[in-house]
Amino acid sequence: MGSGGQRKTTSIKSREGERNGGGRVAIRRAPNSKPPFTLGQLKQAIPPHCFQRSLLKSFTCLVYDITLACLFYFIASHVIPTLAYPLPLLGWPIYWAVQGCILTGVWVVAHECGHHAFSDYQWVDDTVGLIFHSFLLVPYFSWKYSHRRHHSNTGSLDRDEVFVPKPKSQISWYSKYMNSPPGRMVSLIVTLALGWPLYLLFNASGRPYDRFACHFDPSGPIFSTRERTQVFVSDLGVLGVMFLLYKVAMTKGLVWLIYMYGVPLLVVNGFLVTITYLQHTHPALPHYDSSEWDWLKGALSTMDRDYGVLNKVFHNITDTHVAHHLFSTMPHYHAMEATKAIKPILGDYYQFDGTPFYKALWREAKECLYVEPDDDSQQKGVYWYKNRF
Repeated sequence: MGSGGQRKTTSIKSREGERNGGGRVAIRRAPNSKPPFTLGQLKQAIPPHCFQRSLLKSFTCLVYDITLACLFYFIASHVIPTLAYPLPLLGWPIYWAVQGCILTGVWVVAHECGHHAFSDYQWVDDTVGLIFHSFLLVPYFSWKYSHRRHHSNTGSLDRDEVFVPKPKSQISWYSKYMNSPPGRMVSLIVTLALGWPLYLLFNASGRPYDRFACHFDPSGPIFSTRERTQVFVSDLGVLGVMFLLYKVAMTKGLVWLIYMYGVPLLVVNGFLVTITYLQHTHPALPHYDSSEWDWLKGALSTMDRDYGVLNKVFHNITDTHVAHHLFSTMPHYHAMEATKAIKPILGDYYQFDGTPFYKALWREAKECLYVEPDDDSQQKGVYWYKNRF
């Protein structure tokens, strides 16, 4: 995009293009100029009831997810082992996939608690969030605070917290050798399987700090002095669940624990990485340095995606993420109505990609390797994803 917010195009291979000998289709970039609307105008367009948090509705969503998780647990523990061979070879992967998706929905509800979108009572939100994030081995308060700063600095190359793209000069020397089908496959497998715990433990793909950063370290640079006690509480929550899992493994066996809990948790972690990565990684999305960034432009630098039936399973965190970044305390069960209300005002500033998520993962892993300003642009503080070495 050139100066004045004028649109430029980038291109990626489409499925049709690949069929027709590698043809390419133009991708319209999101505007990067100051929006012609304000946050207040967007809020006025949304029905007031969308901002109302209902304790009953929120708990209904949570209980529904927990009920489904218990149902699939019962089927896995009592039905699959009784099936005649080779049916268990099919039954277990189905259980892992379905249970992982359901537990991802539980994670989303706990994430709502971190935004104070679950209820009008902060203590209720923090209690529910602490319990269910700990169950999924996520340090609740630690994630709450770092994620809040992500929302405060979205799209900023200097201050955003996670999936911060690097300029070409800072990427690893081996990156260009990994930009091949085998390299991308290995990279995606490692990222989906280990990316979430690596981020929590070592700040992988996170904002660079001047010293070691870890979500489990109360004295780490991620947190302020007033946040340290609650980070310690988060650690106790995760340690308590890990001790419980140890007791379960001693009683039921490690293999049983892996089958019933471990593999579904890997699915949850994989979806968390997928959802977050695809929300903020796309050739059409700009990133900004401090000379160009402001909060509203950064909040609009995100992409709604279509996960099919999983949109509902994941409580629409996937296809209403733009609205979520604009109004993060809005309950998820109103986000779709709010998205429809603001889309006419957002116009070209609203970004949506209906590419199936598994295809989008592969495409973005190929096309979005580093960010650089356009050579012919006067806006040197606006960066776009590129992949040419």
